[in-house]
Amino acid sequence: MLQLFANLALGVMMISLTVVIHTFGLIWITHAMSWITDRIRLAGHRSHLLAMNTVVIGVFLVLTAEVWLWALCYRLLGYITDFPTALYFATITFSTVGYGDVVPGHEWRMLAALEGVNGFVLIGWSTAYLVAAGMRVGPFRSGEHF
Repeated sequence: MLQLFANLALGVMMISLTVVIHTFGLIWITHAMSWITDRIRLAGHRSHLLAMNTVVIGVFLVLTAEVWLWALCYRLLGYITDFPTALYFATITFSTVGYGDVVPGHEWRMLAALEGVNGFVLIGWSTAYLVAAGMRVGPFRSGEHF
């Protein structure tokens, strides 16, 4: 029972850290996209492709930082002995793929489950941000393409 509470406490802390990273990351992406598209213009106009590319690459970098944080957590816990395996496990767990070739020990199963939920929420948030960016600065307009 004590291990379960340790999993929950660590999981809540990791989720909180990734939410902070995600929040500031999306703010940074918004500013970076605006800065880049203000300076690089095609025929005097913002490039929709450049704007969307900036957003997609930025979201990918933010999600990568969050996965690396989870991998570092697993490595520091000693749950996984080498960082490349920890990074692989964190990536497939965060993305909810879960191949099953690397599985958590009984004592850390709840922490891994919390990472999966965390990834599901943050990837969904990223998708919503990407859709909003596509409608605001990208090539899409509400009702125009769908």
